[in-house]
Amino acid sequence: MRIRLATMADADAIAEIYNREVTEGTATFDMVPRTAAEQAAWMREHSGAYPCVVAVPETTGDTTTGDTVLGWACLSPYRTRPAYLTSVEDSVYVHRDHQGRGVGDLLLGNLVALADEHGFHAIFARIADAGAASVALHVKHGFELIGVEQEVGRKFGRWLDVTLMQRLRPA
Repeated sequence: MRIRLATMADADAIAEIYNREVTEGTATFDMVPRTAAEQAAWMREHSGAYPCVVAVPETTGDTTTGDTVLGWACLSPYRTRPAYLTSVEDSVYVHRDHQGRGVGDLLLGNLVALADEHGFHAIFARIADAGAASVALHVKHGFELIGVEQEVGRKFGRWLDVTLMQRLRPA
């Protein structure tokens, strides 16, 4: 498998992975699936300094479009105030049929490298519902536990905690 920058051709596959988590999971606190128009706008926001990358099977054909998306990851602004501009938040989503196969590891490794290349000082991860695999993945890539926000979300009739992790760019 390989990692590449996402293109608009990947929008539907990214939305499919994300929207399944919206409707069936707790990795996101969104409650309404993204529409095609919302996903297109999201794709435009996740280029340049805030890239989205996708994991796709290794192929010998076209290297930019038409691939099966196994998972995706992106950087987003951490907060909107100017003093936060050197900090970002990561998101990593792996298609349920491909979890446990190293997809998330490749995605997060690539995303951390991109964050460093773009000069971001801090990367934050907000992991909902005590996702043990996500916590372990982030530890592997140099993130440390900052704390737990208790019962900050409610989905599927239950309270959800969010684990906050941070990685500082090596000096």
